[in-house]
Amino acid sequence: MDVWGSRRFRLRGAIALAGAAALAFAMGSCGSHQAPNGPEAVVERFTDLLDDQDAARASELTSYPSAASATLKQMFEGLQPGKVDYKTTQFISLDADEGLFSMDVDWNFGDQKNWKYSLQGTVRKLAIGWRISWDTGVVMPQLEHNRTVKLVRTTPLPAPRVNDIVGGPLMTEQTINVIKLDPARMPDPIASSDALSKAIEPVAPLITGPSLMQQLSTSQGKPIVAVNLREPDFAILESAMGPIPGVVMEKQPRLISADRRVWSPLLDALRKVQQDSQEAHSGWGVQVFEPDGRLVGQIAGQQGPPGPDIAATMDQRLQRAAEDAVVSAATQASIVAIQPSTGAVVAVAQNSQASEHGPVAFTGLYPVGGNIELFRNIAAVTSGKAPQDVSVQDAAESAAMLGVGVDFKVPGLDEVTGRLAIAGRSAEQVRQGGGNDAVLASPFGMAIAAAAIARGEVPPPMIEVARPSTAEGQFAALTPEVTDRLRGFLRDAAGRPEFASLRGFRDVTGFAATAGPDGWLIANMGDLAFAIHINDVDSTDATARMAARLLQALSSPET
Repeated sequence: MDVWGSRRFRLRGAIALAGAAALAFAMGSCGSHQAPNGPEAVVERFTDLLDDQDAARASELTSYPSAASATLKQMFEGLQPGKVDYKTTQFISLDADEGLFSMDVDWNFGDQKNWKYSLQGTVRKLAIGWRISWDTGVVMPQLEHNRTVKLVRTTPLPAPRVNDIVGGPLMTEQTINVIKLDPARMPDPIASSDALSKAIEPVAPLITGPSLMQQLSTSQGKPIVAVNLREPDFAILESAMGPIPGVVMEKQPRLISADRRVWSPLLDALRKVQQDSQEAHSGWGVQVFEPDGRLVGQIAGQQGPPGPDIAATMDQRLQRAAEDAVVSAATQASIVAIQPSTGAVVAVAQNSQASEHGPVAFTGLYPVGGNIELFRNIAAVTSGKAPQDVSVQDAAESAAMLGVGVDFKVPGLDEVTGRLAIAGRSAEQVRQGGGNDAVLASPFGMAIAAAAIARGEVPPPMIEVARPSTAEGQFAALTPEVTDRLRGFLRDAAGRPEFASLRGFRDVTGFAATAGPDGWLIANMGDLAFAIHINDVDSTDATARMAARLLQALSSPET
């Protein structure tokens, strides 16, 4: 029988049958003091303790303290940081041993987050005194059968789309199949790891049995994620993976690239941008769950409208060209391309060797090597000295004029432009260095430097259209003398032998440098600036050859 419904029926019946008695009770109670241990006083104490969220003491006023305590404790914990006001609206004495009461309840979960409801209950005289007849419906609806309640943050649907710089779909919500290996279900971890790597080899050839075993060895007995598969790939590989002992397959919604050919650490940043948008436009809800965790439903809450679609700065055609270029290297390589006129980060690519170390295009720090000459020329112009007379200290300090070492705040992006050996000029400082190691830079930082030379001032980088980053202080435009010196430096450097691979492309200027075994290149071509870094280059023109492959792929029709 529906206890909630039966109470309403009983209350209405009692009111209808005992109208005169109720009126007499109400009139008789006027001006009199209720007994401190009487039924109405017990109800009032119960509501006061509920307002205080005192589960232990409130439960002692019920007919079933242990059950009441468990329900009240979970309710108050699940609805934190809510505040509540239980207020008795009516009390009716039926006879010497039983009474009925009704209450209004008002929960507040913050600004304009209120939930109100009414409920009824019974108070009876037991051997130990008057007690509230315990039923979960006496404190909140729908909590019967050991259900739980929780205050949750809800996200709007549909989620914002992520589009590229020309408005095309860049990232969409898709179902991803997360393939895990659970050590507790594997009698032979090596056999399972090898079998799974063989099963997924058609789509993930770089995931090997030994690499999976390495993950398992550091997982402390917990399942590891072996690979994430799109639905078409999963449909083909499921039959091969399913029988392998220890393989666990889960489906999860995830924001991924609409074009599987596009892969970039920039996508992770844009995923964070979408998550931040969802948080900013989130709503709230009071949800009820079955004991096994299944959602029963939402009984209160409000959801605002979703945020606007996200206009990312990525140029997908340029991105694919950059990806084609970085995979030509056998060692770690990364490319970052920026639009000087706007600061838009239009492409970021790194090969698998680089990706093993994280998003190094944005966060990897490497000695600038011969690039110190760029900063030396700035210092030379501003100080009126010859470049050879500029100290390493002055050259390093000048790097900030091109954005290297500046702490930009790019929404959604974890990045660092560089580290300078100059106190107070960088959020991340290192001890005083010497020689070409006085400045460390990321490929992102050097791309900003290239864009600053093309634009004549540091462009605030951005990964969303019309949402530029911020930084402490104001950037002054480079003086005409500095701009002319740097642009002339790039034109002259483009005539050197190591730049020969790029001479077939019109209006490309740049500078190729080495830093120990590593190679650097910055280049400008129209409204495009980019930086390339390769670990352990095989020749001084390796970065120029990679840049040529980038521009060739960009100029060739896609198949």
